[in-house]
Amino acid sequence: MRTVLYILTTLGVIGLAFWAYRENYATQAALSETRDLRQDIREAHERLAVLRAEWAYLNRPDRLRDLAEINFDRLGLLELRPEQFGFVDQVAYPPDPILPITNPVDVSNLGDASNEEARP
Repeated sequence: MRTVLYILTTLGVIGLAFWAYRENYATQAALSETRDLRQDIREAHERLAVLRAEWAYLNRPDRLRDLAEINFDRLGLLELRPEQFGFVDQVAYPPDPILPITNPVDVSNLGDASNEEARP
């Protein structure tokens, strides 16, 4: 009986050691993947910062003004005049939608005296 108990205990220890070995490598792989993802996120943030800086540089008002002057004839741009703008009261807003009645209530007998008795 002792021999069987020793064999089962030995097999249990070997099984647990194998499980711990696999979990250790799975954890290391997950940590490595997390490190790689964080590195990718850092690189994406750096690219985004560069793109924002480039966008700000390209949208400088003096640069855009110069480009508009250079390409004025080719683009067919017109100078802005106050007459080109409208007033708020000239804007045609869409009418409010008419909502369907989903739970109608009968209100024709509310003033009737016979209903007074039914109310608590």
